[in-house]
Parts: sequence; structure tokens; C-alpha cells
Amino acid sequence: MRVLVSDKIAKEGIDILKSELKVDVRTDLTPDQLREIIKDYDALVVRSQTKVTKDLIECSNLKVIGRAGVGVDNIDVEAATLKGILVVNAPEGNTIAACEHTFALMFAVARKIPQAVSSLKSGRWERNKFTGVQLSGKTLGVIGLGRIGKEVAKRASSLGMNVVGYDPYIARENVENLNIKLTDLDEVLRTSDFITFHVPLTKATRRMIGEEQFKIMKDGVYIINCARGGIIDEKALYDALVSGKVAGCALDVFEKEPPEDNPLLSLDNVIATPHLGASTAEAQIVVAEEVAKDIIRALKGEIVKNPVNMVSVRPEEYSFILPYIRLAEKMGCLYTQLKNGRIQEVEMIYGGRLANMDVKLVTTAGIKGLLSNILQVPANLINAPIIARDRGIKITEKKIKEDEDAPGTVTMRVTTDKEVGTISGCVFEKDSPRITGIDDYKIDLIPEGYVLITNHKDKPGIVGKVGTILGKNDINIASMQLGRKSYRGDALMALSVDEEIPESVLKEIKAIEDLKDAVFVKL
Repeated sequence: MRVLVSDKIAKEGIDILKSELKVDVRTDLTPDQLREIIKDYDALVVRSQTKVTKDLIECSNLKVIGRAGVGVDNIDVEAATLKGILVVNAPEGNTIAACEHTFALMFAVARKIPQAVSSLKSGRWERNKFTGVQLSGKTLGVIGLGRIGKEVAKRASSLGMNVVGYDPYIARENVENLNIKLTDLDEVLRTSDFITFHVPLTKATRRMIGEEQFKIMKDGVYIINCARGGIIDEKALYDALVSGKVAGCALDVFEKEPPEDNPLLSLDNVIATPHLGASTAEAQIVVAEEVAKDIIRALKGEIVKNPVNMVSVRPEEYSFILPYIRLAEKMGCLYTQLKNGRIQEVEMIYGGRLANMDVKLVTTAGIKGLLSNILQVPANLINAPIIARDRGIKITEKKIKEDEDAPGTVTMRVTTDKEVGTISGCVFEKDSPRITGIDDYKIDLIPEGYVLITNHKDKPGIVGKVGTILGKNDINIASMQLGRKSYRGDALMALSVDEEIPESVLKEIKAIEDLKDAVFVKL
């Protein structure tokens, strides 16, 4: 597996990658040069300099793209998702660095520190010119209450500030212990003395603050932006600074970087830094290490810690859910090898402890397994839901919470244009996934390797005849499971074997009297 690192990241992250993968560090590539060589790599690691465009993605064979940082606005995530490329980032690594830089700028703009330093170094002593304002007792508006926004709010409270916050995607209970008054955007703008932004740059947030929003704000408000350029309309911000509506502004990010000939930088009440929010030695090491570890996990086929375009698993549930992810994929893979028909609907039914958990990734794994045998282009945990949607497959989840202390169970009920079928499973001790039911038959099958599954009459001699044919062809039986509906009624047999069963041998087995069907599957 080959990895290309196209932006500068900490050596510690590169060392982790090199411990298991072949790594090329090329930080001087032009877009055309990158496009020319990208097809030779399985993974790409970037920071904010490299633009991972739709055009670049479509001509690549990438399996994973890693962003050593929080934002992914330099990556076309939608294009990557459609192609089944996993995107990972490092959302926690620079949280404290960005939070501390926010306060560095807030203190600096409130006390006019950069201007005072410049004046003093020019030989002037102008104490009266640089009277500032204190933070204690002021209202801080925090727009965006993710990891960084929460840390900012927490520290602002300790400084004696009143904190109001706006985030349409966060539940009130997630911030109730942080002394934050959660309200709407207009209320934050109307009541805040200082406003700080901690949102990603999306269609919804691009220029979310413009002329109309500045009109709502208090006269003499202070603006701090350590998030992303483009969130604030820079022309409207300039006008508000010139008019005095905004007393001061501290920026770490700009709509265009570097900000060539940006009129904001000509104003005395603007202080700015060149996108330094994550630029601490500690943060750079952490984000490089985090993304390197996820790149390795992704290329090994393991579940990653920080997916951007795939459902994540809560850290406290990770170890419990992981074997169910493997199980669900095997269940889907088994189903499409056993059954025929165009899939119309898939219902995933969860019981026991699983019913209390976020099982979206388990469901996605089941869909991936179903699609794996019916598509020319392989489905994966990133594009499986999109492929299912485009094929008109309805996907639903159901949770049965009657016995929440029991081990987790999962049932896949699939409706096709020909029939409705089910496969059930659970995970036994030591993370051992098992298929426990196929339609109405109860079995105990380890879902791996080669398996022969037969439907036959429950009568003496049939199992022996199947075994004789396999033995005659030097095919060894590893284990056998039998399930039946009733005595001398219909039965199902699952034979795990050590070798593939040729079509000619399978044809001979199918010819056995009272054997309705035989299917050879690979799991």
C-alpha cells in the first residue's frame, strides 16, 4: 500500500505511516503534477494547502484521504463518497490550540495589544490612546458549539463572562452543564458584546453574517473568527468596522488566503494572524498521529476513529459493536448468495444491548454485504447507503427493547420481488459472530470460509450421501449444523468445508433424491 503526503505534517505522523506502509512525501507538487501521479497511491494525506477536487478524485484509485486537521473544506467530500473513498480527519487534536488562540485574539483585540506594541516599538508612549475593555461581565456569543466552541464557552465562564450560544445541531442537554444559554442566532447577535465563530464552512454557513446581521448587533461589538474564512461577508464586515458598529475585529482566517490586498488589513481596529489556530507544536503532532493511525486502520479494512463521510461509533460502544459490524456484513453476503430476486426493502431488527446503541454502522455493513455479490463496482461502508438509495432499496431499522440486558441480536429481513427472507445472528463470547437463523431454521454457523447449504427432507441417509460425494472428491468437512422445522419435515444443513466445491460436484449433490436445493457460498 502506498501513501502520498502532499502537505507538511509532523514527523511523528510520517513515522507512524512508514512503520506499516510505503510513504512518499511530496509537498512541492503543482495541481497538474499531483493529478499525474495520484493514480499510483492508495491514500493521500493533506492539510489545508492541497485542494482535493472532484477532478483529482475521479482520476485516482484512492481508498482513503486523510486531513491532518479539523476542516475538510479543501476536500470534495461528496465526490469522494460517491466513489467510495473514505475521508478521515483529526477533529480533537487541535481543539485546545484553536480554543487558546481564540482567547489570545479576544484579549488582544479587547486591549489593543498589537497596536500598543507597534506604537511603543516606534518610540512612542501613548497610554491614553490604547484604553481597552475588560472581558469580565461582558456577554460572549459563541456560534457553533462543537468541540472547540464548548471549550471556549467553558473558559469564558471562568473569566466571568456571560455565555450565549447558537448551534442548530446540538441538543440542549449537551451544554446544560456549561453555563451556556442556548438560543437562536438573532438573539446571540443582539445581546453579545463579543461574538466568536466555531462552525465549518458549508453551504449553510457561507456568509452567514452579512449586512443584515450586523444591523442586529450591539453598537461597539467585537468580532473574533478563528474558524473559517467565508463565514463572514468581508465587505459587510469592513463597512461595519468603518462605521463603528463593530469596535474591533480579530481574524485568523480569510475568504482568500493569503489575503492579498484585503482592505480589512488597512484598518486600525483589525488585528489578524495568518491562520495560526492549530499552529502549536503539540497540536501538529497530535493531528498528524491521529490521521496516520486512521489511514493505517482504513487500509487494513478496520473501523476508523474519525470518519468524515461514514457513520462513526461512539468510543464507549466501539468494542461491543465492532464484531456486530463484521457479523452484519457476513449476513448480507450470505443472503444474496442464497436468495434470488431484486431487493426492494431491507429491515434491520436489533435486540438486547444493541437496541440501546447507535447501530447505523451495523446497518450500513449489512447493506454493504448485500450489495457485494450483485455489483461490478464493490460497495463499501462509505458508498453502500448511496448505492442502495440509487437502486431504490428502502432501508429501515427497528429496535426491540424488551430485554435490554441480553446479548445483542440482529436480524436482517429482506424483501425482494420474489420473496421475504431473514437471516439472524448474534455475537458469542470472545467476539465470535454467529449466524443463528436462516428463515425459520435455527442453526449455529460461524460465518467464514466455504459453506455448503442444503434444503432437504428430514430423513435418514441424505446427510450421509452428501458426505460421501464430498469425500469422494477429496473435500474435507470442517463442521456441520442442522436445523429443521419439524420431525421428518423440511430441514436445512450448513456444512463448513475446507476447499471450494466445483460446479460439477455441486451438480452431483443437487441430484440426490429428496434434496431440494444446494448452494455453495463463500463468506
